[in-house]
Formats: sequence, structure tokens, C-alpha cells
Amino acid sequence: MKTTCKWFNTIKLTLVATLLISCQLLIATGNAYAQGVPVKNIVLVHGAFADGSGWKGVYDILTKKGYHVSIVQNPLTSLRDDVAETQSVIEAQDGPVILVGHSWGGTVITEAGLHPKVSGLVYVAAFMPDKGETTGKWVAAAPAAPEAGFTAADRFGFVYFDPMKFHAGFAGDLSKAQSDFMNASQVPIIGKCFEEPVENAAWKMKPSYAIVATEDKVLNPETERVMYKRAHADVTEIKGSHVIFISQAEAVAEVIMKAATQL
Repeated sequence: MKTTCKWFNTIKLTLVATLLISCQLLIATGNAYAQGVPVKNIVLVHGAFADGSGWKGVYDILTKKGYHVSIVQNPLTSLRDDVAETQSVIEAQDGPVILVGHSWGGTVITEAGLHPKVSGLVYVAAFMPDKGETTGKWVAAAPAAPEAGFTAADRFGFVYFDPMKFHAGFAGDLSKAQSDFMNASQVPIIGKCFEEPVENAAWKMKPSYAIVATEDKVLNPETERVMYKRAHADVTEIKGSHVIFISQAEAVAEVIMKAATQL
């Protein structure tokens, strides 16, 4: 009987010691992040008419700096679908995440950023809607640039960027050859995506950084400023077209790294 009691006491002590060590590790980890240990996981979200390959330049820069970078491939079939795809990638990360969105991807990260692993948000020439707002509201917030234009939805519901305006309107600071390839490989979006209201706004609860593309012909730079100011985001202005994440990859990567180190 005494042997059995000693055995139970030993088990209890072992369990208590294990719990204490686990708690100490959790506290230490929390304190480390509170003291500004950089977030190492970066998740990049593309917008409409493009895919994740456009992030190649930013990916190369960040990975060389030691960051773990994952790139979402949005189906562009609905806001809910894109949020689910993004959160799937977030859940695969081994720790805190900086979530980055370009253009329509800004609407996606506004919802997906509620995931508990997301520590901060970076908007790159991106939509930053509030709860109950649609992306379409902000598309129409300023007169469209003459260089920009979308096709009417086809019989499947897909919308493309006007192929005749693609270079000047979408990727004006890229070479014609690069723009032509992006045009030929553009990924259409279901037009109704722009009519879907945001249900929650992660930027109200988490630190946000934003980049204004000063030569943007797709999303008016002044509209970007209005959204970012309302959200009290840390704003950086960079000269470049709507695809500034391609044409100014180094400058965009710097903002992402700033977000990763200041949280």
C-alpha cells in the first residue's frame, strides 16, 4: 500500500512540475513577443486579375532576410472562399503571422486577419473596408482613371481587367513584355465579389500598416489615403503603379519587415 501511495505521489509531482515548466515557457514566449522579437511568418495575399506569382520579388527579399514566407492562391470566386483559403494558409504557420494583402487582397485580409495567429496587417495599394462596406463602394469612391477599365461579367460571372488598357491602367511601370504576359495570364474575379459586405474588420483590433501607390490608376491614391487614415494605419507612400509590389518590391518588403519588427 505504501509503495502504491509513493507511486501516485511521484506521478503527481511529475505532472505538477511539467505544468509549471509549460507555464513558464508560455510566459517566456509571450514576454519575448511583447519585447519586440520579430514575427518570422509572412503570408502574402494577391488581388484580382493576378495570382500569387507576382509576389516573387518580395518573396526573394524576405526569405533572404530569414523570414518564412507563404503565398496564398485565392480562387477569386467569393469573399468567403478567399478568406477560407487565406485562413487555411495562416493555420499552417508555426507561430505569429504578418498578413499582407494587395488590392482586393486587402478586403480578404480584413476578414481573414481575425485569425488569432495574425499579429499585424499590411495593406499594399489595397482596399481597407469597414464592417458592412463592400469593395465596390471604394471602387466608386472616386472617378475612374481613363486608363482603367473592367470588362462586363461573362456568362460565368467572371470579370477581367480590360485587356486594351492593361499596361497603362494596371501595370504602367512594368516593361511592356512583362505587362503583356500578366495580361495574357490574368486571373478573372467573380464580379459579385465586389458586392459582398465585410462582416468584421480586423484592422480595428490589430496593428495595421499601409502603402499608397502614388501613381495608381486602379485604386485612386486619394481613396487609399482616406481608408488608411480612417484606420489609423502606419502609412508609407511609394511612387509606383497599382502593381507596386512588383515594380517596387524592395520598398514594399521594407514596410513588411517594419511591421514584423515593430509589433
